[in-house]
Amino acid sequence: MTRGGDALEVLATGPLATVQDLGRPGLAPMGVGASGAADRSALRLANRLVGNPEGAAAVEATLGGLAVRALRPVTVAVTGAPAPLSTGAPYGVIQLAEGERLELGAPPVGLRSYLAVRGGLTVAEVLGSRSRDVLAALGPAPLAVGDVLPAGPAPAALPHVDLAPVRTPAGGEVVLRVVLGPRDDWFVPEAARRLLAEPWTVGQASDRVGMRLDGPALGRAVDGELPSEGMVPGAVQVPPGGRPVLFLADHPVTGGYPVIAVVLRADLDLAAQVRPGQTLRFRTAPR
Repeated sequence: MTRGGDALEVLATGPLATVQDLGRPGLAPMGVGASGAADRSALRLANRLVGNPEGAAAVEATLGGLAVRALRPVTVAVTGAPAPLSTGAPYGVIQLAEGERLELGAPPVGLRSYLAVRGGLTVAEVLGSRSRDVLAALGPAPLAVGDVLPAGPAPAALPHVDLAPVRTPAGGEVVLRVVLGPRDDWFVPEAARRLLAEPWTVGQASDRVGMRLDGPALGRAVDGELPSEGMVPGAVQVPPGGRPVLFLADHPVTGGYPVIAVVLRADLDLAAQVRPGQTLRFRTAPR
């Protein structure tokens, strides 16, 4: 059962479009990951622009291609990857008349754009969140053509700005700060040096679960395997092939491969906008 009036009809989805909020934290002991928006700061900004609470549900669109039609007059904003818009501009407040279309083109940089609607999307909650977890297949299904998205009543507070002058996602090499460990001692000393010295290319198989990185194999010093242990967003896990995987929003709750380093939470939104084919480097965070 949804709440609120119908706001948008989905006309096209692009490669992947899902509803996301700030997720369902605190349920890891039940085997449920937090999920939520991959770029949390972009979601928060989109909601602030239209006067919503920061955690209201919005659409996360991957590499553009999303198109919607307003079923009533609505106020929206698009943040994150700066997709060219058929109406208005990214990081600005957009008024859509009933029947008006909004289309997102392919962004020149970045990966994920966020479309917030004043009142917040009110699709059904699952375990307290409207986020789609693609690994667990939990929450509302990925958007499909013909879906109708409801939104709640407009908040009492009005939007405070018409445009937010923010830095766009990086289009070149990206640097992510890490803390080594907790299992860096499972690797030969050269592995940590390579992790920090070499450029890594984001693989085509990357998704909301994790970023697969192409580069030199990281050699192990311990041949055994770990019992499964808890995983966190930003964990850099190394499977037997030696190529690391950087866990993102929909990462598994546990894992048995050793984690050589963890990306700082402050850099995870930056990581969420790195495209397949881009390169990144890891740097140790100052203690």
